[in-house]
Amino acid sequence: MHQPLTFEVDGDAIREERTRAGMSPSQLADLVGVTDRYIRQLEDGTRRHPRRPLYVALRTALNATDERLRREPPRPTEDPPPERT
Repeated sequence: MHQPLTFEVDGDAIREERTRAGMSPSQLADLVGVTDRYIRQLEDGTRRHPRRPLYVALRTALNATDERLRREPPRPTEDPPPERT
């Protein structure tokens, strides 16, 4: 079965952009269509993977770029795990 597309977001960046825009969590939540609790969870990292429609609404409400809101993928380890034989 096909999984819905999600985006890993950077909670610190969301908080910084919201603050820069002069919005409270509840004001941003109203614009995006979620609860202020959900916004706080995104900002504190409790939630990090909103689905595409929510992510697009969040990005639009904050007038932010993907590069600003999305987390960088984790760095690969220096040594890959050994292969099993």
